[in-house]
Amino acid sequence: MIKLQGIKKSFGTLEVLGGIDLTIGRGEVVSIVGPSGAGKTTLLQIMGTLYRPDAGSLEISGTDVLRLKPNALSKFRCDHLGFIFQFHQLLPEFTALENVMIPGFIAKKSSGKVKQRAKELLQFMGLSDRAEHKPAELSGGEKQRIAVARALMNEPDVILADEPSGSLDSHNKQELHQLFFDLRDKMGQTFVIVTHDEELAQTTDRTIHMVDGLIVPEQNKIITPAEFAQTEE
Repeated sequence: MIKLQGIKKSFGTLEVLGGIDLTIGRGEVVSIVGPSGAGKTTLLQIMGTLYRPDAGSLEISGTDVLRLKPNALSKFRCDHLGFIFQFHQLLPEFTALENVMIPGFIAKKSSGKVKQRAKELLQFMGLSDRAEHKPAELSGGEKQRIAVARALMNEPDVILADEPSGSLDSHNKQELHQLFFDLRDKMGQTFVIVTHDEELAQTTDRTIHMVDGLIVPEQNKIITPAEFAQTEE
């Protein structure tokens, strides 16, 4: 599904990624963890084709995306990738339904199909009764679930999430985390999640640990206080 080899990225003289090799399988829910500055978000943005690496190769769904020309790359991103951000990034002037529909219009799909798909997604999220509400009228948990629905609009292969539960309370965090697995089981998406949330990381199929722009081998990974406490029990 996703295959990265030798991925390097620098900003000026600062090397952010020092050579990343990583393969993520179809239908996996994978978390990427590590201290601030480890390169997690940069790696996620490269997977999302938002940044171009200085070196290395990136294959998604069998496509060598680094060889695509700009227009083809934009279309690939729209068709195959969905994005979830920490602060939902909903457009305040549009309703929940309209926010979910936006990626469909960007993909130039018919308005009828786009609206029907958006309604189905809101129903799946349990938010049909909030369709005509604008973001200011919604709770934090509702806004983030609408952001998830928006990410699913074009039926992408991969959902990339950057600290998706970072702004939520404990109850809404648990609901959002469970939603990722429900979506994987029902719709088959691959999820790659950058997170500082230990609870979420421990429930994913696989956890990738990063330090100083590199993936830490499993035998050398940093043990968190919570993990240490479990080994002592």
